[in-house]
Parts: sequence; C-alpha cells; structure tokens
Amino acid sequence: MTDGEIEITAELVRDLLTDQHPDLAGLPIREVAGGWGNKMWRLGDELAVRVPRMEGVPELLRKECRWLPVLAPRLPLPVPTPVRIGEPSARFPRPWSVMTWVRGEPLDSAAISRGDHAADALAGFLGALHVEAPDEAPASSDRGAHPKKCTDGFEDFLKAIDPGGLGAEAGAVRDVWDDAVAAPEWQGPPVWLHGDLHPANVVVSDGTLSGVVDFDAMFAGDPAWDLAAAWLLLPVGVTSRFFEAYARADDATIRRARGLAAMKSLFLILMGQNGDRGLPGGKPTWGPAGRAALDRVLASSLR
Repeated sequence: MTDGEIEITAELVRDLLTDQHPDLAGLPIREVAGGWGNKMWRLGDELAVRVPRMEGVPELLRKECRWLPVLAPRLPLPVPTPVRIGEPSARFPRPWSVMTWVRGEPLDSAAISRGDHAADALAGFLGALHVEAPDEAPASSDRGAHPKKCTDGFEDFLKAIDPGGLGAEAGAVRDVWDDAVAAPEWQGPPVWLHGDLHPANVVVSDGTLSGVVDFDAMFAGDPAWDLAAAWLLLPVGVTSRFFEAYARADDATIRRARGLAAMKSLFLILMGQNGDRGLPGGKPTWGPAGRAALDRVLASSLR
C-alpha cells in the first residue's frame, strides 16, 4: 500500500454493504485486478463496488456520480452509471459507490480485430460526448490545456524512460510534440471530455470497442485530449477513417491530439516499467500498449 492507502478487502466491502445497502450485501463479491485511485470489486453479475484507495479520490468519485447520469443517456457505448452511494463511516472514512458493470475485456489485455468498426464506434462515442459543457462542468488542474502548457510533463516523461528505451526515435517523438506545441489553440467552447482514454479504460468484445469506463477524470476542455485516443486505442490503418467519421476535427486539433497521444504513450510506457514497483494502477501490460501506441503515432503524419 502507498501512503494514505487503506487496505480494502472483501470483508470490508461486505461490511460496508451490510451497513448501508443491506439489500445488496448477499450478492457474490469478486476482486477486479488493477485500478488506480479506486479498488474495484465485482458485485453479482451486473454491478461493481468502487472504493477509493487514496486521499483525494473521493472528490473524483462524487464527480462521476454527479455527472455520469447526465451524460450516459446520450452515449452510444455502455458506460458505468451510479446505482448507490456509500457515505463515510466509522468503518471506512471515505465515500464509495456501486456502479453498473460494463462487460468486456480491457484493451490493455485484449486486441481490436475489427478496426473499421472500432473506429466508427469510437468516433460515434466521442461525437456524442463532445458537446458544449455547461458553466458548472468540472475543470482539470493538470489536463485540458494546450500542449505548450504541458511541455514540462512531456520532458519529464521522455527523460524518465529507461535509457535506450527509445533510442533514435526520441528525436522523432520530440518532433511530434513540437508540432503539437506549434499548433493553434482550440477556438471553440469547452466540451465534455472523458479525459483519460487509454487501453485500460475501454473494453472490447467480439474484436471491437464495447464500452468505456473510469470517468473520474472527466472535465470540460479541448477535444484534442480525447481525440488522442485515435492513436492510443485503434489499430494501424484506421486513424483516417476515425477522423472522417468524427468529422469535426480541423488540422490544428489533429496536430494537438497527435502530440498528446505521444505524451500519453510515454506515460503508459513508464507505468509499464513501474508496474512492479508499488505504484497503484501501473501494470506490466501498459508498457507494450504504450509502445504500440507510440509506434502508431510515429508511423502517421497528421492522420
């Protein structure tokens, strides 16, 4: 466990349900591997319990529970929606939630074989999500800005990759980033964003995207932050189809998205390296997923 983390066991989850939602306490409980700020337990066949494992996460959980019921009805792919809220108690000092379970296999441990279908599905999902957000929509302190405001983070990730991990490609990665930094800023209104689309936050079934999970990073901002998923999630050869189906991204937005995809790929590679070093959420599968995404970024031009 990390500093501030509380051990979350099946017994604790059962006790929390018994105290606050006893009608659900008799359902089978099974631990779900992974999770960054939350630990997740499958509850029966249709539900999941999300329990914050670190300080600061409860605020994100409440954000999900506030806004997902607003967004979910218009989204064409399944997303988790809150069913119950657990309040802080003597047994556990943070809020927790019961959400619907989204069926499928996380993309970091599966593959997309129906690339065209997945490109259309992702474009349809983001097209439905990316509408103008209300004034009271959440903002993000570390995401959503133009890439030029994230250069320190990019440089940190690039330098932290194990020596020799990128080799001669480091220069090409920096070129992609520099192009994104030089691109014009987003001129439209802030739109709703998932904010953290990467292979562990989408699920696949029958070779294509079948759901999107983990909305605790959601915020309003530049759509480029989500459009980076064209390289992070989709297989080689379908990026153009995705942007044609999405139909609302100009060249400047695509340039920003490509640079952000490079930065996010570096982060995944780092988390894959560190997945066995005690960082919550980091998994060895993230390294290969990040490397594959970076290869797609470097193999592409604007699209």
